[in-house]
Amino acid sequence: MLPENIKNDFKNIVFEIKQAHNKALQSVNTELLTLYWNIGKIISEKIKNSNWGDNVIDSLSEYIKMNEPEIKGFNRRNLYRMREFYETYSNNLKVSTLWTQLSWSHHRHIMSKTKTIEEKEFYMLLAIKEKHSVRELERIIDSGYFERYMLSDTKAIPNISIAKHLKHSEIQQNILDTYSLEFLQLPKTHSEKDLQQAIVENLKKFILEIGRDFSFVGQNYRIQVGNKDFYVDLLFFHRELQCLVVFELKVTEFKPEYISKMDFYLEAIDRQIKKPHENPSVGVILCKDKNDEIVEIALSRSLSPTMIAKYEIELINKDLLRKKLHEFYELEKQTFNNSNTN
Repeated sequence: MLPENIKNDFKNIVFEIKQAHNKALQSVNTELLTLYWNIGKIISEKIKNSNWGDNVIDSLSEYIKMNEPEIKGFNRRNLYRMREFYETYSNNLKVSTLWTQLSWSHHRHIMSKTKTIEEKEFYMLLAIKEKHSVRELERIIDSGYFERYMLSDTKAIPNISIAKHLKHSEIQQNILDTYSLEFLQLPKTHSEKDLQQAIVENLKKFILEIGRDFSFVGQNYRIQVGNKDFYVDLLFFHRELQCLVVFELKVTEFKPEYISKMDFYLEAIDRQIKKPHENPSVGVILCKDKNDEIVEIALSRSLSPTMIAKYEIELINKDLLRKKLHEFYELEKQTFNNSNTN
């Protein structure tokens, strides 16, 4: 058995090895992406200046294959991707400082699965912040996370000023109003118990969907008030918001009476569980569906910061989400123009 001081020395050495290894990998990734960027730039500028035609990329791929067979990764598809990579981000200074923080595989998925520069930038920043693997990023893009984020109800927490240290925008940025839970593989007809158990059994995937700043505290978390026991469906802690977050699960459409129950839970948790340095707790009522007008009126006099969110058990059609987002932008544009006219 090794003495504790020797064991700690060994751990420090292993830490240094891992740090150097990670730096080496990052350096290789940066060099590779810089190479792809430079090749994309050369191709783009040659075609733009009419020195090359589009079909020259095919000839370049064949030339490399025939004359330099040991050089891999420069087939026709990848060369087109390199050109796209440069042309997509060359005029965006903000993005040009970010792209070396992701792998080429990340970039390929973002370029192939997104349409606008805003969407690409969003997924870049998200992947960097959350340290998403390529598979995780692919699933998030397929679930229409960007559209769901942009369509999140900005009126969801009208009385957020009650949470003294939290701003409305901070909570709205961290808690969506629609979640895609297709990975739970629930049947169309399911109970709240089924939903809760499926979430706990797929907790890693659930946290990936709601955000990695969430840490799981407990299931059916018990609070005692007046010698009676009450149970919160799911309790989390959010690192960025620095507060406890209560998830109440409902397999029906939102009903106004759900609010009073959540107010009760949040008040009890703030009195009994919340630590002095933490912000007031936030509630999320996760429903099968919701009517926005009912939600707005129900929340208008609520004393607690509460979000009403709905969940989908199948992947939401991205074309439908994009259509809704386009309609939202048009409405915002019309509202802006009307306000300027008046």
